[in-house]
Amino acid sequence: MFNRFWLLLLGLLFTFAHGAQETPLLSQLKGEWTQGAVLRGKVKPGTQVSFLGQNIPVGPDGEFVLGLGRDAGANAELILKKGEDEWRHTYTVARRDYNIQRIEGVPQKTVTPSPEQQERTRREAAKVWQARQTERDTVEFMQDFKWPLVGPITGVYGSQRFYNGEPRSPHYGVDIAAPTGAGVIAPAAGEVILAEPDLFYSGGTLIIDHGHGLSSTFIHLSEILVQVGDSVTQGQEIAEVGASGRATGPHLDWRMNWRGERVDPTTLVGPMPQ
Repeated sequence: MFNRFWLLLLGLLFTFAHGAQETPLLSQLKGEWTQGAVLRGKVKPGTQVSFLGQNIPVGPDGEFVLGLGRDAGANAELILKKGEDEWRHTYTVARRDYNIQRIEGVPQKTVTPSPEQQERTRREAAKVWQARQTERDTVEFMQDFKWPLVGPITGVYGSQRFYNGEPRSPHYGVDIAAPTGAGVIAPAAGEVILAEPDLFYSGGTLIIDHGHGLSSTFIHLSEILVQVGDSVTQGQEIAEVGASGRATGPHLDWRMNWRGERVDPTTLVGPMPQ
């Protein structure tokens, strides 16, 4: 009897600490409250969702997705409202420690580009930004994501990078080593919103939108097998690994964006398959 009492008490404490069971408006919330994370949930249909001051789109069955940036603050408020019912909860966001990664042998032109190359990169960045403004009212993001490629992980999200000894912005993806030509699959279903064979920094670049502002980006590709407007299914081969752009060897750099935040794709998948 005594043991059962303490088990019940611990269960209640766990429930209240996570907040997901404190309101009937919220039926599901998956993900860890940590910097860089993607979280997915369900509310009662017709419920309005607000997160960090943003109005969040909700799917026909109550599906929604949230993202936390690399340097997200210590607290994140989620607000749910349906009719006269309103629920607020402030979650504690766990801080992450990021690696420092030093990369040598990068083509120097991609470390210190000329004025002409800088102008090119500005045009390309604008094109990528415009593509990411797409916010389709679909909920492919609710699928259980798969790794787009199986191989050794050689670079991780959030690490501060030095190229040829020069500090640069953090790395916002996960790098997976593989030979040139290895097949890359779609980690979840979606629609192709950008397919560029030769961007200055990222080389062959492909972006797939998974709905509600969540997108996957695949860079340094040698071949892109789909085109803008194509619908892709989970597991479909979409590209081939390469070493294009700012790269020292063949690998896949898989990135993910949620609206304006760069999030960690590995928070949506389990351990790398062996």
